[in-house]
Amino acid sequence: MFYGSITALITPFKDGEIDFPAFENLIEWQIENGTHALVPCGTTGEAPTLDKEEHYAILKRCVEVVKGRIPVIAGTGSNDTRTALATTKYAKEIGADAALMVMPYYNKPTQDGLFAHFTTVHNEVGLPIILYNIPGRCVIDMSVETMARLAKLPNIIGVKDATGDLSRPLKIRHAIGAEFCQLSGDDITAAAHLAQGGVGCVSVVSNIAPKECADMQNAWRSGDMETFNSLRDKLLPLARDLFCESSPAPVKYAAQKIGICCDEVRLPLLPASRQAREKVDAALDFAGIKGNMAVKAA
Repeated sequence: MFYGSITALITPFKDGEIDFPAFENLIEWQIENGTHALVPCGTTGEAPTLDKEEHYAILKRCVEVVKGRIPVIAGTGSNDTRTALATTKYAKEIGADAALMVMPYYNKPTQDGLFAHFTTVHNEVGLPIILYNIPGRCVIDMSVETMARLAKLPNIIGVKDATGDLSRPLKIRHAIGAEFCQLSGDDITAAAHLAQGGVGCVSVVSNIAPKECADMQNAWRSGDMETFNSLRDKLLPLARDLFCESSPAPVKYAAQKIGICCDEVRLPLLPASRQAREKVDAALDFAGIKGNMAVKAA
């Protein structure tokens, strides 16, 4: 159902508030440049710092601007099952195509607790759910066995895997089957993940290089390995250096540099340091990414 370059959208801020004009322009630019789907209110969108009204407003605005042109996968996860359930219900009400649900962070539930959390939301909301497994941020790692149990439910359709373990896609494919949608959650593994059975990447880099990321994914699907290899190598420094400090600070600096929005982040994050900016500048130069933000929202 979902594949290719899926942008984990940044949330532009200006003077502490959401910059909705910049957000709308970013969405239009993504669609214009071939992005295959969008994820609002994920980690890159600084979801942990959004209050309920902001979170809902961003999801709604994204669906309204996209107008069905590409899928919207709403970030609805929480470490509180009641909150995750309410947000996922809202995502369905406004017309999102699926929900991306992160592992319950901080609480450290058991594997049975994870199963109960996702099953509760699944059973009460008829919306496709993509599991988001990111042990580095959530402390817990959903096992392949637990994922296989959940995959028996009709609306648990895939996983965004940010474990960094490139053996994981093969293990999941063996346990669940090829129909389970496996997406890389790390730009640095986006290319390799495809070779291991994945079908796309939920990408931070595609915020600032949407065409290049989409073209790389398209090249893989069409078997154009020359183009794929060239774009893989071209994007490598960005895939590395947009994470040289806590994301999304570096990518927001890059977004400012090419004219998407200012680099404002919310505490406890800080804007990218001078050293990080130098790395991002070099990565942008290597990829040939300049001030190319040209599309304006209708």
